[in-house]
Amino acid sequence: MHSSLKGPGGSTKMWWRTSAVLAIGVLTLAACNGDSGAGGTDEEPTDAATSDTASSEGGGAEGAAEIRFSWWGSDERHTVTQEVIDLFMEKNPDITVVPDYTDWGGYWDKLATTVAGGDTPDVMTQEERYLTDYANRGVTADLAALGVDTSMVDASVLDSGTIDGELAGVATGVNAYTIVADPQMFEEAGVEWPDDTTWTWEDFMNIATEISDALGDGVYGVQDFGGNEAGFNIYARQQGESLYAEDGSLGYSDETLEEWYQMLVDLRESGAMPDGARSVEIAEGGPEQSLLGTNSGAMGFWWSNQLGAISSAAGRDLELLRVPGESSGERTGMYYKPAMFYSIAADSEYPDAAAAFVDFLINDPDAGALILSDRGLNANTEVRDSVSGMLDPLEVQASEFLGALSTEIVDGPPAPPTGAADVPEIAGRINEQLLFDTVSPADAAAQFTSEANAAIGQ
Repeated sequence: MHSSLKGPGGSTKMWWRTSAVLAIGVLTLAACNGDSGAGGTDEEPTDAATSDTASSEGGGAEGAAEIRFSWWGSDERHTVTQEVIDLFMEKNPDITVVPDYTDWGGYWDKLATTVAGGDTPDVMTQEERYLTDYANRGVTADLAALGVDTSMVDASVLDSGTIDGELAGVATGVNAYTIVADPQMFEEAGVEWPDDTTWTWEDFMNIATEISDALGDGVYGVQDFGGNEAGFNIYARQQGESLYAEDGSLGYSDETLEEWYQMLVDLRESGAMPDGARSVEIAEGGPEQSLLGTNSGAMGFWWSNQLGAISSAAGRDLELLRVPGESSGERTGMYYKPAMFYSIAADSEYPDAAAAFVDFLINDPDAGALILSDRGLNANTEVRDSVSGMLDPLEVQASEFLGALSTEIVDGPPAPPTGAADVPEIAGRINEQLLFDTVSPADAAAQFTSEANAAIGQ
């Protein structure tokens, strides 16, 4: 039976509840970043660099516009972003852009505070699990109505930022949830490299088990991937279902989730995947301490933009594979995930200037040449192609991989509903219970559904 919810509309209580659990959201998204992240180190920078909002003095000639742009990230991102801002102001001398940045951990508290105080940044960076919250509160403007050019952004990517018919956010760049695999490990195990355009989930399980059996103790076919809801979302989509439905309810059956959990149990019991204690330890180490990063595993589920970090840790080039089951289910399940979004404040004093800046970030090749893959591979396919010669070989591989998916991806999943920021923590916690056999696949599915329903407002 499909779970039923009222829809994505957020009450005031839910809005402040979301704000109150930001600390949890940071942890869950950090875990998402290590195992499902939307931007490599983009979402959990180790630095705590911050910038106080600059004074409004020096806003330019009389009648000129001054807008504020907020984002999170590392020192490197802050430096690159300032270069982009400087270039925009050089090309648009009548618009002053004031930088307003912090680390990921402080960003959401700061944004919630400024919004509540009526001082929303004119242009703000958003993450998919929070976008619906802000859109439903009337904080974000409709970018389409403001005239932002999105003609070169994939329609499925645009849909992911569309809330109640309005474009609340446009993707900065895109990633895909994939399998990262080690060709050397396959060769050492004597296992044939899979045809990822046709392999099934059964093929994947058999391959993972064969590799583990061939390479012996301490080496595994695949790293545990049950703590990331993105993998299940793809699996559910392949069955004609989804993690979330268009109306903001849960869009899958408990039977489908039970199948997913049973597969994870079967992989662990076959020896293809580490035991519970080892899996938890590995997950806490992020990409660098992953099975792939330590040359002790052949496959893992990661976001495409994490290929470089994992390959660097491994000391050899790894490769991207499609998720199994894309050709054997009711439909394909993979999708383009926005690394993050640009949104414009609905109450901006200078909406046209804000729209011009977002248009520049998305569509200007010179801006793209500075940003490169810092915020995901550019969502504008023309700009992505124009900067391809500036990317390193692994970024080129990821870009070509995403391009090859363009004829296979049917659509993108709906924007996560209000309260979805709590779901990664739920998924990770229940997966740990499954790893230690304290819950059955059927009970795990029922528990996840119950807790996820509560998180999104039921």
